[in-house]
Amino acid sequence: MTIALHQRSAFKRVYKKLHVNQRDAVHDAMRELIANPMLGEEKKGDLTGVWVYKFDCINQQYLLAYLWDATTRTWLAVGPHENFYRDLKR
Repeated sequence: MTIALHQRSAFKRVYKKLHVNQRDAVHDAMRELIANPMLGEEKKGDLTGVWVYKFDCINQQYLLAYLWDATTRTWLAVGPHENFYRDLKR
């Protein structure tokens, strides 16, 4: 079964500014979520339906927001915790 991957513009904007070693950490997190999307935590309230996965990126905690169903993964945003949820609500 193939999984379709989609990226939102907020994700693309931050992703292209990451250094190579940061991108490697994001890729590892994405691979884990493609295999098992339940690793993240489902949000409540304004962000109902959005899942967030926390992972280590060069000794700093990063968050990866995504939506998923059986055949797709949509990457919404990636970055450190500072202002992450505020920017995600936009």
